[in-house]
Amino acid sequence: MSASSQTDFSRLRSFLWPIHRHELKKFIPMLLIFFLVGFNYSLLRATKDALVVTAPSSGAEALPFLKVWAILPMALLFTFIFTRVSNRVTREKVFYIMMSIFVGFFLLFMFFLYPYQDALHPHELCDRIQQMLPVGCQGLIAMFRNWTFTLFYVMSEMWSTIIMTVLSWGFANDVTSVKDARRFYGLLGISINFSGIAAGQVATSMSQYTFNPNLPFGVDGWGQSIFFLNTIIVLASFLCMGLFRYIHKQGFGYNSASYYEQNGTSEVKMGLRKNFSYLAKSKYLISIAIIVVMYNIAINLIEVVWKDQVKQLYPNPADFNAYMGKILTSIGIIATITSIFISGTVIRRFSWKSSAMISPLILLVTGIAFFFFFFFKDSSFAGAAAAFGTTPLVLCCFFGSLQNCLARASKYTLFDATKELAFIPLSKECKLKGKAAIDGVGSRLGKSGGSIIHQGLLMLFGTVALSTPYVAGLLLLVICAWMFAVNALGKRFNALVAHKETLDVPDDDKSPLKPNLSEPLTQQ
Repeated sequence: MSASSQTDFSRLRSFLWPIHRHELKKFIPMLLIFFLVGFNYSLLRATKDALVVTAPSSGAEALPFLKVWAILPMALLFTFIFTRVSNRVTREKVFYIMMSIFVGFFLLFMFFLYPYQDALHPHELCDRIQQMLPVGCQGLIAMFRNWTFTLFYVMSEMWSTIIMTVLSWGFANDVTSVKDARRFYGLLGISINFSGIAAGQVATSMSQYTFNPNLPFGVDGWGQSIFFLNTIIVLASFLCMGLFRYIHKQGFGYNSASYYEQNGTSEVKMGLRKNFSYLAKSKYLISIAIIVVMYNIAINLIEVVWKDQVKQLYPNPADFNAYMGKILTSIGIIATITSIFISGTVIRRFSWKSSAMISPLILLVTGIAFFFFFFFKDSSFAGAAAAFGTTPLVLCCFFGSLQNCLARASKYTLFDATKELAFIPLSKECKLKGKAAIDGVGSRLGKSGGSIIHQGLLMLFGTVALSTPYVAGLLLLVICAWMFAVNALGKRFNALVAHKETLDVPDDDKSPLKPNLSEPLTQQ
């Protein structure tokens, strides 16, 4: 893409649509791909929670066990598959192959796993196991009891990691310069945010679907909703692949001159073990990894507590999914407004460190507010809730939902954009290997870290509610570590961009930029 200056636009256009006409053939399909990938992500996020949290003999206590014993191994497996495929086929074909794996699973779930769940789920065996194990193991048993839902949950999480983060954002990073990213990434974020609004509306409407006995699938309204939701996900996936192919046929993808100019013509051979070895040698990449891991630990610590409250309020899966659909819509609206009027301007006008520091601050403030209402919901606010014609549980869910909306909106705007910007000054090898290791496994390690904490607390205290005070204290420590990493990375990023250098050598101590790390970011 062109690196033309923003001064080519009027003030209003540079604020709302800083795209040159000759860039539209490439940028519009990219915008649509990000919309569709984000749409599927949001739809899967609501559906997976509804399936697992409201499943028989299950609840929010199953989520920590899922993220350690199911999602983390699958993240390692998918990263291994991604690296192997990347070593054997072109970058364009990697996208089609990985996308086809997900499409195949969702078709299998739609036509076989969900319709025959009663025959596939080992309820009697799990009931016997439950009698022999302590109450704190209920979540682990629920994961095995409802194993088809566990698979759906895992594949939904992998969509976020592999399709959205590694492939979609990785493609954008490869064909976009730092200067152009300041104009384009804000709009790509807006596209993802709009997709959240659309997915929320679809999830809510599908959850209110009334059973139609004339259809040849589904035994109830929720079962038919699951069929329709998976159909929409599969169709959106095929459309993504079509748009990706269009970009390459037009010569704007991995076959473009701008890609070879930025990344060279040599291919980088990837291996899972070598990727992590490469990551361990770079302080710059380690700082990005810490930011990703700490974010995922923090959001996981809060979400388990919040979803436990929502499950108490909406035990029916359709009602739970409808509520989550409303949350997705709210997140999309907040994030879209933020992207249009705030985040793009912040990224263009302020340093990387200042922009990246906003997300942990938001999570800190909203987390404190949620835990405050959680701890005092049955005492100080019981009378206030009655005065407003509601219950303490409803108020707690409301403030937890508000926290989730603000934290997720900041993630989809400033957090994602600043994290992706941090990858751009890296060499092709550093970018490819570092991103595969950090986004492929690092985010899962963060969620698993939060889940291990919850597992230990559940084994000690038995329930989510009793372990919550310790969760709140640990959250504060995690956010402090996140802020420390942002501060360290900001100095290194500013130096790279100010000197227009590309970070090639894994050992940052050997970098000639080190004496100049305090130099501020050049405004471009």
